[in-house]
Amino acid sequence: MTKPLVLTFAWIALATSASIAGCGSGSGSGSSPGDAGDDGGSSSSSGAGSSSGSGSSGGGSGSSGSGSGSGSSSGSSSGGSSSSSGGDSGVPTHAGNPNGSCSGGLPAGAAPVDTSHPTAVIGTGTASSCTFAKLQAAVTAGGTITFDCGSAPATIAVTAQLDVPITTNTVIDGGNKITLDGGDAVRILSFDSPNWVNNENRLTLQHITLVHGKTTPTQKIPQAPAPCSQGWDDGQGGAVYMRDGNLTVIDSIFAFNQAAPLGPDTGGGAIYVQGSKHGMLIVSSTFTNNSGANCGAVGGLWSELDVYDSLVTNNTGTGHDANNNDPTKCSAMNNGQNEIGSGGNGGALYSDGNSVNITLCGDDVSDNAAGVNAFGGGLFFTSDDMMGTLTITDTTMMGNTGGHWTNVSTGSVTNAGTAIGVNAHSITITSSMIQGYP
Repeated sequence: MTKPLVLTFAWIALATSASIAGCGSGSGSGSSPGDAGDDGGSSSSSGAGSSSGSGSSGGGSGSSGSGSGSGSSSGSSSGGSSSSSGGDSGVPTHAGNPNGSCSGGLPAGAAPVDTSHPTAVIGTGTASSCTFAKLQAAVTAGGTITFDCGSAPATIAVTAQLDVPITTNTVIDGGNKITLDGGDAVRILSFDSPNWVNNENRLTLQHITLVHGKTTPTQKIPQAPAPCSQGWDDGQGGAVYMRDGNLTVIDSIFAFNQAAPLGPDTGGGAIYVQGSKHGMLIVSSTFTNNSGANCGAVGGLWSELDVYDSLVTNNTGTGHDANNNDPTKCSAMNNGQNEIGSGGNGGALYSDGNSVNITLCGDDVSDNAAGVNAFGGGLFFTSDDMMGTLTITDTTMMGNTGGHWTNVSTGSVTNAGTAIGVNAHSITITSSMIQGYP
């Protein structure tokens, strides 16, 4: 395999009394650069706000990276048949935000892809004909994939990670009948390119449900006593992991997916995307009961994140004590730093990187939880070069728990409320109800 690309992100020094890191933030008093690389985890640091739920304080920005983590095994399987779905308890039957929508309309690329002439059709009209082996062969080849599993909803047990080709566009359309179930044992989909912010190819998931995906991290952080970081450096993306690709999710459901549970630089319970040229576009989808050390539902590193008309609820950052580089508190080295803290940032959504933006429009991001002594129950967003913008429109963000801060270079919004931890060039909040927002 091509040797992973290693990046060093610039640290932007700002006067603060504490510090916060991307996809993991700490309450220590120092800040320092972070190194990012695949297969080696990542680290980051940035300015701080309060770890309590009240008030906000200024913060510096930092940098982070992420390991790709192998997650589940990717070998082939000849078994794994589909069964008629009686409904997984707690998994929604309809995707999207039922209580609102983006008044300005949806962006280009938000419409479902035409699948009338598929490359591959899984099944021949019955649930039993929709086997994992057929699905794996179709996904490995790429192209447009649909299903013919009968008139009733059907579930396909995913018994090994499905590796999406990085050299072509792939569309997987479940027709609002298909569930892919990782059995709390394997990551469901991986698009893993060795490059960085380069690939034009896209994975589109539409009208489909992904449940019970689970990574199996292998890169354990060297043993050292707390407050040195504990847990794992890999294991991102419980249902979907992507490096150097572009992702569209439309009218889809992600529930009960799990990334690595502990670590300062891992997470993305449902989705984790890094080094993406065109980022993530999520439309009319639902994320519930997903968890990861950081980024309980969706995480992105150097990846644009645009979320429209979606419901993100009851997701959890399972790490704790955030992330920082502080040699006064930890003499051990991890990812080239004296890392302290074990994650917990971004109970629901997370983004980190230079000059990437976040747009939320028509969303409900409620009742998510960052980890103990961590930040951004609803949203954790740090623009490392302070050039990224945050735009929130027609959105409800209530009932989220975790620390918060707002650090912004320009504009009238200087306090984004108690659900958000953010370093950004500017923030715009319009026609929205955000907890703690003036």
